[in-house]
Amino acid sequence: MEKYAWTGRIAPGMKEEYVKRHDEIWPEMVEVLKSAGIKNYTIWNVGDTLFGYYECENGIDYAAKIQNESEVVKRWDVYMKDILIMDKDPVTGAQPLLTKVFELD
Repeated sequence: MEKYAWTGRIAPGMKEEYVKRHDEIWPEMVEVLKSAGIKNYTIWNVGDTLFGYYECENGIDYAAKIQNESEVVKRWDVYMKDILIMDKDPVTGAQPLLTKVFELD
């Protein structure tokens, strides 16, 4: 199973709204993530900095493809645009993949 990690930032003063929107995540968004083979998805924050991690049971490329082609993900991105500062990979449309430098199993 491939692992994926990303970073982003919450717009200043918008942390409560960011948390609220994830507490109320759309069922269809959850379904897209599951159909992309995404498991164990967790997002942490410190201040306005976000760190996300998930595992891809069908590989990172497959997960990125499903998300990039999804109208639901496109709507979610628009919905989050006012509170989330996120770089996107121009090829995949996903957050740029962080490079793993250490892993302890």
